[in-house]
Amino acid sequence: MLGRTDSPVTAEGLAACVARVKSRDFKALVCSDLIRSQAIADAIGRERGLAPTTDARWRELDFGDWDGLAAAEIDAAALQRFWDDPDGAAPPGGERWSDLVARITDAIEDLTPETSLIVTHGGAIRAALRSLCGFGLRELWAFDLPYAALVTLRIWPDRTAQIVGLQTDPVS
Repeated sequence: MLGRTDSPVTAEGLAACVARVKSRDFKALVCSDLIRSQAIADAIGRERGLAPTTDARWRELDFGDWDGLAAAEIDAAALQRFWDDPDGAAPPGGERWSDLVARITDAIEDLTPETSLIVTHGGAIRAALRSLCGFGLRELWAFDLPYAALVTLRIWPDRTAQIVGLQTDPVS
């Protein structure tokens, strides 16, 4: 459960993320304030001549007392309650799903109209899809979002969106 734990990105992870967006066209670069996100955005920005904008609202869900633990280290029944109802059964000391969705929605509202790359985390991506596409929990967990995944959205003026790309294959 790697949420707010501020662990560095691995060299392999950094290279995969940089390679993933190599052929993408974007004019703005935004990242969360966690060092793993900032390091990736800094590397991409250096290649593009863009200075990343850091926005803490793009952070991962706060897993509270569970943050940094493997799933096997967490009470199985409590973890299942969280997966079934992340709003009503938030981790002890952690963030409710609706709070994550609210802050991601606020961050989306502040995006510039130009094409942007957001370097963020799996929970934040799922919260953006909830906000923009109206997906429920079942739909949000119907696909995998491994590290270095790229979700491409076309955001309409009314702040709804269309998914136009999902890349989760390993980057070589």
